[in-house]
Amino acid sequence: MNELYIIIAGSMVAISCGLLGCYLILRKMAMVGDAISHAVLPGIVIAFLLAGNRDSITMLLGAGLIGVFTTFLIEFLHRKGNLQSDASIGVTFTWLFALGVILISVYAGQVDLDQDCVLYGEIAYVPLDLWILRDGTNLGPRTLYVLSFVLLFVLIFIAVGYKELFLTTFDPAYAAAIGISATLWHYLLMGAVSFTTVAAFESVGAILVVALLIAPPATAYLLTDDLKKMLMITAGLGVVISTFGYYLAASIDASIAGAMSTVAGLLFALVFLFSPSHGLIFKTRTRNAIASSRATTD
Repeated sequence: MNELYIIIAGSMVAISCGLLGCYLILRKMAMVGDAISHAVLPGIVIAFLLAGNRDSITMLLGAGLIGVFTTFLIEFLHRKGNLQSDASIGVTFTWLFALGVILISVYAGQVDLDQDCVLYGEIAYVPLDLWILRDGTNLGPRTLYVLSFVLLFVLIFIAVGYKELFLTTFDPAYAAAIGISATLWHYLLMGAVSFTTVAAFESVGAILVVALLIAPPATAYLLTDDLKKMLMITAGLGVVISTFGYYLAASIDASIAGAMSTVAGLLFALVFLFSPSHGLIFKTRTRNAIASSRATTD
Protein backbone atom coordinates (compact mmCIF):
# COMPACT_ATOMS: atom_id res chain seq x y z
CA MET A 1 0.00 0.00 0.00
CA ASN A 2 2.91 2.34 0.72
CA GLU A 3 4.13 2.12 -2.86
CA LEU A 4 0.66 3.11 -4.09
CA TYR A 5 0.67 6.17 -1.83
CA ILE A 6 4.05 7.23 -3.21
CA ILE A 7 3.00 6.73 -6.84
CA ILE A 8 -0.26 8.64 -6.30
CA ALA A 9 1.60 11.51 -4.60
CA GLY A 10 4.14 11.64 -7.41
CA SER A 11 1.40 11.56 -10.04
CA MET A 12 -0.55 14.40 -8.44
CA VAL A 13 2.56 16.54 -8.17
CA ALA A 14 3.52 15.72 -11.76
CA ILE A 15 0.09 16.64 -13.11
CA SER A 16 -0.22 19.83 -11.04
CA CYS A 17 3.25 21.08 -11.86
CA GLY A 18 3.19 19.84 -15.45
CA LEU A 19 -0.05 21.60 -16.38
CA LEU A 20 1.27 24.93 -15.15
CA GLY A 21 4.65 24.13 -16.65
CA CYS A 22 3.06 23.98 -20.11
CA TYR A 23 2.35 27.70 -19.90
CA LEU A 24 5.82 28.43 -18.52
CA ILE A 25 7.40 26.53 -21.42
CA LEU A 26 5.30 28.42 -23.96
CA ARG A 27 6.12 31.74 -22.28
CA LYS A 28 9.85 30.89 -22.15
CA MET A 29 9.87 31.08 -18.34
CA ALA A 30 10.62 27.46 -17.51
CA MET A 31 13.09 28.20 -14.71
CA VAL A 32 10.66 30.24 -12.63
CA GLY A 33 9.79 27.13 -10.63
CA ASP A 34 13.43 26.55 -9.78
CA ALA A 35 13.77 30.17 -8.73
CA ILE A 36 10.74 29.98 -6.46
CA SER A 37 11.87 26.72 -4.84
CA HIS A 38 15.10 28.39 -3.71
CA ALA A 39 13.88 31.94 -3.11
CA VAL A 40 11.24 30.92 -0.54
CA LEU A 41 13.85 29.97 2.07
CA PRO A 42 13.85 33.38 3.84
CA GLY A 43 10.05 33.28 4.01
CA ILE A 44 10.19 29.89 5.73
CA VAL A 45 12.79 31.12 8.22
CA ILE A 46 10.86 34.31 9.01
CA ALA A 47 7.65 32.29 9.49
CA PHE A 48 9.51 29.98 11.87
CA LEU A 49 10.94 32.88 13.87
CA LEU A 50 7.53 34.55 14.19
CA ALA A 51 5.60 31.39 15.05
CA GLY A 52 8.32 29.68 17.08
CA ASN A 53 7.61 26.26 15.59
CA ARG A 54 7.82 24.26 12.36
CA ASP A 55 4.08 24.05 11.77
CA SER A 56 3.48 23.20 8.11
CA ILE A 57 0.69 25.74 7.61
CA THR A 58 2.76 28.59 9.04
CA MET A 59 5.76 27.76 6.90
CA LEU A 60 3.56 27.29 3.84
CA LEU A 61 2.14 30.77 4.31
CA GLY A 62 5.58 32.29 4.77
CA ALA A 63 6.99 30.46 1.78
CA GLY A 64 3.94 31.30 -0.32
CA LEU A 65 4.20 35.03 0.37
CA ILE A 66 7.89 35.09 -0.56
CA GLY A 67 7.13 32.95 -3.61
CA VAL A 68 4.61 35.50 -4.86
CA PHE A 69 7.04 38.31 -4.04
CA THR A 70 9.68 36.46 -6.08
CA THR A 71 7.48 36.41 -9.17
CA PHE A 72 6.72 40.12 -8.81
CA LEU A 73 10.41 40.93 -8.36
CA ILE A 74 11.40 38.87 -11.41
CA GLU A 75 8.85 40.68 -13.53
CA PHE A 76 9.84 44.07 -12.11
CA LEU A 77 13.51 43.55 -12.96
CA HIS A 78 12.56 42.28 -16.41
CA ARG A 79 10.23 45.16 -17.28
CA LYS A 80 11.69 48.10 -15.36
CA GLY A 81 15.33 47.06 -15.25
CA ASN A 82 15.43 45.94 -18.89
CA LEU A 83 17.00 42.61 -17.87
CA GLN A 84 16.44 39.44 -19.85
CA SER A 85 14.03 37.00 -18.17
CA ASP A 86 16.77 34.48 -17.39
CA ALA A 87 18.98 37.18 -15.87
CA SER A 88 16.20 38.54 -13.65
CA ILE A 89 15.37 35.00 -12.51
CA GLY A 90 19.02 34.29 -11.70
CA VAL A 91 19.55 37.50 -9.78
CA THR A 92 16.34 37.13 -7.78
CA PHE A 93 16.61 33.56 -6.58
CA THR A 94 20.34 33.65 -5.79
CA TRP A 95 20.18 36.64 -3.46
CA LEU A 96 16.95 35.53 -1.79
CA PHE A 97 18.33 32.05 -1.23
CA ALA A 98 21.55 33.53 0.15
CA LEU A 99 19.48 35.76 2.45
CA GLY A 100 17.67 32.69 3.75
CA VAL A 101 20.95 30.90 4.46
CA ILE A 102 22.20 33.95 6.40
CA LEU A 103 18.96 34.14 8.43
CA ILE A 104 19.28 30.47 9.33
CA SER A 105 22.91 30.80 10.40
CA VAL A 106 22.28 33.95 12.47
CA TYR A 107 18.85 33.39 14.04
CA ALA A 108 18.07 29.69 13.82
CA GLY A 109 21.43 28.03 14.30
CA GLN A 110 20.53 26.51 17.68
CA VAL A 111 17.37 24.73 16.59
CA ASP A 112 16.43 21.96 14.18
CA LEU A 113 16.08 24.21 11.17
CA ASP A 114 18.39 24.21 8.17
CA GLN A 115 18.11 24.68 4.42
CA ASP A 116 17.84 20.93 3.88
CA CYS A 117 15.03 20.20 6.32
CA VAL A 118 12.88 23.18 5.31
CA LEU A 119 13.57 23.21 1.59
CA TYR A 120 13.92 19.60 0.48
CA GLY A 121 11.25 17.04 1.22
CA GLU A 122 11.39 13.32 0.49
CA ILE A 123 8.61 11.51 -1.34
CA ALA A 124 9.53 8.24 0.38
CA TYR A 125 8.21 9.72 3.65
CA VAL A 126 4.70 10.26 2.26
CA PRO A 127 3.24 7.06 3.84
CA LEU A 128 4.71 8.00 7.23
CA ASP A 129 3.04 11.41 7.63
CA LEU A 130 -0.39 10.15 8.65
CA TRP A 131 -3.45 12.24 9.45
CA ILE A 132 -4.78 10.77 12.69
CA LEU A 133 -7.83 12.29 14.36
CA ARG A 134 -8.15 12.74 18.13
CA ASP A 135 -10.34 9.64 18.37
CA GLY A 136 -7.57 7.60 16.76
CA THR A 137 -9.10 7.39 13.28
CA ASN A 138 -6.40 7.04 10.65
CA LEU A 139 -7.30 8.99 7.49
CA GLY A 140 -4.15 8.02 5.62
CA PRO A 141 -1.20 10.14 4.50
CA ARG A 142 -1.72 13.84 5.14
CA THR A 143 0.31 14.67 2.02
CA LEU A 144 -2.30 13.13 -0.28
CA TYR A 145 -4.96 15.51 1.04
CA VAL A 146 -2.70 18.52 0.52
CA LEU A 147 -1.74 17.43 -2.99
CA SER A 148 -5.37 16.65 -3.87
CA PHE A 149 -6.29 20.21 -2.94
CA VAL A 150 -3.38 21.56 -4.98
CA LEU A 151 -4.38 19.48 -8.02
CA LEU A 152 -8.01 20.59 -7.74
CA PHE A 153 -6.88 24.22 -7.48
CA VAL A 154 -4.74 23.90 -10.62
CA LEU A 155 -7.51 22.20 -12.60
CA ILE A 156 -10.06 24.87 -11.63
CA PHE A 157 -7.59 27.68 -12.37
CA ILE A 158 -6.86 26.36 -15.87
CA ALA A 159 -10.51 25.52 -16.61
CA VAL A 160 -11.77 28.95 -15.56
CA GLY A 161 -8.97 30.93 -17.19
CA TYR A 162 -8.27 28.75 -20.22
CA LYS A 163 -9.22 31.36 -22.82
CA GLU A 164 -7.40 34.17 -21.04
CA LEU A 165 -4.27 32.09 -20.48
CA PHE A 166 -4.35 30.94 -24.11
CA LEU A 167 -4.62 34.45 -25.54
CA THR A 168 -2.12 36.09 -23.19
CA THR A 169 0.37 33.31 -23.90
CA PHE A 170 0.18 33.28 -27.69
CA ASP A 171 -1.05 36.79 -28.58
CA PRO A 172 -0.92 39.27 -25.68
CA ALA A 173 -1.46 42.22 -28.05
CA TYR A 174 -4.78 40.78 -29.27
CA ALA A 175 -5.74 39.92 -25.68
CA ALA A 176 -5.17 43.54 -24.66
CA ALA A 177 -7.20 44.74 -27.64
CA ILE A 178 -10.26 42.78 -26.51
CA GLY A 179 -9.91 43.86 -22.89
CA ILE A 180 -7.94 40.98 -21.36
CA SER A 181 -5.07 42.15 -19.16
CA ALA A 182 -1.92 40.22 -20.04
CA THR A 183 -0.20 41.60 -16.93
CA LEU A 184 -3.00 40.45 -14.61
CA TRP A 185 -3.03 36.93 -16.01
CA HIS A 186 0.74 36.77 -15.93
CA TYR A 187 0.70 37.47 -12.20
CA LEU A 188 -2.19 35.08 -11.64
CA LEU A 189 -0.23 32.34 -13.42
CA MET A 190 2.92 33.14 -11.44
CA GLY A 191 0.90 33.12 -8.23
CA ALA A 192 -0.51 29.69 -9.12
CA VAL A 193 2.99 28.41 -9.88
CA SER A 194 4.25 29.79 -6.59
CA PHE A 195 1.45 28.21 -4.57
CA THR A 196 1.79 24.85 -6.33
CA THR A 197 5.56 24.55 -6.06
CA VAL A 198 5.65 25.65 -2.42
CA ALA A 199 2.85 23.27 -1.45
CA ALA A 200 4.44 20.37 -3.32
CA PHE A 201 8.13 20.59 -2.56
CA GLU A 202 7.65 20.20 1.20
CA SER A 203 6.20 16.78 0.48
CA VAL A 204 8.24 15.48 -2.46
CA GLY A 205 11.34 17.69 -2.60
CA ALA A 206 12.29 20.75 -4.60
CA ILE A 207 14.42 18.82 -7.12
CA LEU A 208 11.52 16.58 -8.11
CA VAL A 209 9.11 19.52 -8.29
CA VAL A 210 11.41 21.41 -10.66
CA ALA A 211 11.92 18.30 -12.79
CA LEU A 212 8.17 17.68 -13.06
CA LEU A 213 7.48 21.34 -13.73
CA ILE A 214 9.72 21.32 -16.81
CA ALA A 215 10.39 17.83 -18.22
CA PRO A 216 6.82 16.54 -18.91
CA PRO A 217 5.57 19.74 -20.62
CA ALA A 218 8.83 20.05 -22.58
CA THR A 219 8.34 16.47 -23.76
CA ALA A 220 4.71 17.11 -24.68
CA TYR A 221 5.77 20.28 -26.51
CA LEU A 222 7.78 18.13 -28.93
CA LEU A 223 4.81 15.83 -29.58
CA THR A 224 2.04 18.27 -30.48
CA ASP A 225 1.28 21.82 -31.56
CA ASP A 226 -2.16 21.84 -29.91
CA LEU A 227 -2.38 23.27 -26.38
CA LYS A 228 -5.20 21.01 -25.19
CA LYS A 229 -3.36 17.92 -26.41
CA MET A 230 -0.18 19.24 -24.81
CA LEU A 231 -1.96 19.51 -21.46
CA MET A 232 -3.40 15.99 -21.73
CA ILE A 233 -0.09 14.46 -22.83
CA THR A 234 1.67 16.21 -19.97
CA ALA A 235 -0.77 14.76 -17.45
CA GLY A 236 -0.34 11.27 -18.90
CA LEU A 237 3.44 11.59 -18.85
CA GLY A 238 3.28 12.62 -15.20
CA VAL A 239 1.58 9.34 -14.25
CA VAL A 240 4.04 7.31 -16.35
CA ILE A 241 7.04 9.07 -14.83
CA SER A 242 5.80 8.54 -11.27
CA THR A 243 4.99 4.86 -11.81
CA PHE A 244 8.12 3.82 -13.69
CA GLY A 245 10.29 6.08 -11.54
CA TYR A 246 9.14 4.38 -8.36
CA TYR A 247 9.73 0.86 -9.66
CA LEU A 248 13.11 1.86 -11.07
CA ALA A 249 14.12 3.17 -7.63
CA ALA A 250 12.80 0.02 -5.93
CA SER A 251 14.66 -2.27 -8.32
CA ILE A 252 18.05 -0.63 -7.82
CA ASP A 253 17.50 0.61 -4.23
CA ALA A 254 18.01 4.25 -5.19
CA SER A 255 16.43 7.63 -4.48
CA ILE A 256 12.80 7.69 -5.59
CA ALA A 257 12.90 11.39 -6.50
CA GLY A 258 16.13 10.83 -8.41
CA ALA A 259 14.67 7.85 -10.27
CA MET A 260 11.52 9.77 -11.23
CA SER A 261 13.60 12.70 -12.46
CA THR A 262 15.77 10.26 -14.43
CA VAL A 263 12.75 8.66 -16.09
CA ALA A 264 11.48 12.15 -16.98
CA GLY A 265 14.83 12.95 -18.58
CA LEU A 266 14.93 9.66 -20.49
CA LEU A 267 11.43 10.18 -21.88
CA PHE A 268 12.39 13.66 -23.02
CA ALA A 269 15.54 12.29 -24.69
CA LEU A 270 13.54 9.64 -26.55
CA VAL A 271 10.98 12.16 -27.77
CA PHE A 272 13.73 14.63 -28.67
CA LEU A 273 15.23 11.99 -30.95
CA PHE A 274 12.16 10.20 -32.31
CA SER A 275 9.27 12.68 -32.25
CA PRO A 276 7.40 12.33 -35.56
CA SER A 277 7.14 16.09 -36.01
CA HIS A 278 9.91 17.77 -34.01
CA GLY A 279 12.38 14.96 -33.37
CA LEU A 280 16.04 15.32 -34.30
CA ILE A 281 15.97 12.26 -36.55
CA PHE A 282 12.82 13.48 -38.32
CA LYS A 283 14.35 16.90 -38.91
CA THR A 284 17.58 15.36 -40.19
CA ARG A 285 15.69 13.15 -42.64
CA THR A 286 13.61 16.11 -43.79
CA ARG A 287 16.70 18.24 -44.43
CA ASN A 288 18.37 15.40 -46.30
CA ALA A 289 15.26 14.85 -48.41
CA ILE A 290 15.05 18.56 -49.26
CA ALA A 291 18.75 18.67 -50.12
CA SER A 292 18.41 15.58 -52.28
CA SER A 293 15.38 17.03 -54.04
CA ARG A 294 17.21 20.27 -54.79
CA ALA A 295 20.22 18.38 -56.08
CA THR A 296 18.01 16.32 -58.39
CA THR A 297 16.23 19.44 -59.65
CA ASP A 298 19.53 21.20 -60.37
